[in-house]
Amino acid sequence: MFRVLYLGWLVAFVFKVLGASWDVSWHFRWIRDDLAPPHMLNTIGTALAVALTIVHWYTGYGVDRTASRLIQWGTGLFLIAVPLDLINHRVNGLDITAWSPSHALLFIGTAFMIAGVIRGWFVGAPAGRTRTVVLTALFGFFLENAIFPSQHQEYGVLGLAAWVRGQPEAEPELLKFAAESLGRPIDLVAIQNFSLPVPDSVYSVYAGVVGMIILIMARIMVGRAGTATAIAVGYLAYRTLIWPLLVVGGFPGSAIPYFLLVAAVAVDLAFLIPLPTYIRPLLGTALITAGVYGGLYLQDLLLEAPPYGPGSWPLAAGLLFASWLVVELLSSRFQLRAPDAAPAEVH
Repeated sequence: MFRVLYLGWLVAFVFKVLGASWDVSWHFRWIRDDLAPPHMLNTIGTALAVALTIVHWYTGYGVDRTASRLIQWGTGLFLIAVPLDLINHRVNGLDITAWSPSHALLFIGTAFMIAGVIRGWFVGAPAGRTRTVVLTALFGFFLENAIFPSQHQEYGVLGLAAWVRGQPEAEPELLKFAAESLGRPIDLVAIQNFSLPVPDSVYSVYAGVVGMIILIMARIMVGRAGTATAIAVGYLAYRTLIWPLLVVGGFPGSAIPYFLLVAAVAVDLAFLIPLPTYIRPLLGTALITAGVYGGLYLQDLLLEAPPYGPGSWPLAAGLLFASWLVVELLSSRFQLRAPDAAPAEVH
């Protein structure tokens, strides 16, 4: 029964990821529609997640108190965010950016939900290969959810280039609606504000802090060399696989964040160095920041990368170092380290 419940979570997250991936590409072509197919896929995943949340809450099975609360808070926050997002769209029309408050509530709710599932599996699953593989996969879903808002820039950079070439990927109705929302005609300024609505540095700082701290936490909890790299490879393989499917289907493509592979390798290298627990973040931050910004530079040189603000690296490094220290403290306090974590009592 324990494995059935967590298999259900994996299926729910697969539906949510498929719907989310299609959704962002959909919105770079057409005006928003509440009943669009991507939303329906996401709704299937959400319905399954709600059902699993109720089972955990009612029976107490497969989770400890912390995991149960995280799952409940996450699911509740997500369900609250859904009508708020619908109201936002009814009032304001097209939501120009993935970074809006109502969208943030959706991402944060999902993050709490996945964190609770990770906690439940971590403390309840027996040691072995299955435990490691599923825990790694769950962190992959966690990374995907965190990176999702950044896809606005990943799609936007190619969408803007297409418009400049005179081959816009968005339907004329969407271009007109987006321009009118900004009070402008359909011109370069309007399209640029629609495609890339946040400062360039947001992309690199967000990836260099939030994305990397998830990979660091994964390495701590899974406890296997190469964990961060495996998660990045899996995520990038998925993005690479769906890219041609979307494009062949007539939807816009994105600049896939291949720089994450370089950064993930840096995370794993940081854990190979024999250093005291609270000293590793110092050297590790330097390695990972170099991996993030160096990877972005290489991707921009060889392929296409979203605007990333090279001068923002000190901010990203400082925030990552502080976040890493907090993660080290919390992982020790709540026994989340793979080698010495004592399983919590589960029902």
